[in-house]
Amino acid sequence: MPHFVYMLQCSGDRIYTGYATDVDARFEKHCSGKGAHFTKAFPPEKVLKIFELGTKSEAMSLEYKIKQLSRHEKELLISGLLELD
Repeated sequence: MPHFVYMLQCSGDRIYTGYATDVDARFEKHCSGKGAHFTKAFPPEKVLKIFELGTKSEAMSLEYKIKQLSRHEKELLISGLLELD
């Protein structure tokens, strides 16, 4: 089963990063206000980027790395100008 890390554009020009095995279902959950505290406060507008990984461990590690990035670094990652190990 594939595992995904996704980045969302949220209201207030904020970026949210999360983990899921089904990004579409998770996005709908976020849109309904039931996905996470952050997306309840700042509703998602669109999916910016999706990374597919082979294991949950790899996905959780990538999610953590992305969450440590600055806003500028996240924008570079989304645009493809930054790669993470």
